[in-house]
Amino acid sequence: MKELVEFLARALVDHPEAVQVREIEDGETVIYEVRVEPDDMGKIIGKHGRIVRALRTVVKAAAVKDGRRVLVEVVQ
Repeated sequence: MKELVEFLARALVDHPEAVQVREIEDGETVIYEVRVEPDDMGKIIGKHGRIVRALRTVVKAAAVKDGRRVLVEVVQ
């Protein structure tokens, strides 16, 4: 799942080498913290949060198979 988040985030930004994804497990919930260059924050969030919302939807759909709850957060 972490690889999926990294792949999608790297495809969206101008500086893919700077993308970092940290996985935090908390019981049945897994949190993925995505860090990008400050210049790429707008690209990963999108207009009115549409891009990050779509990213969260794709990751949640992939997590349904595992029966886990997944959260994606973009941090600076």
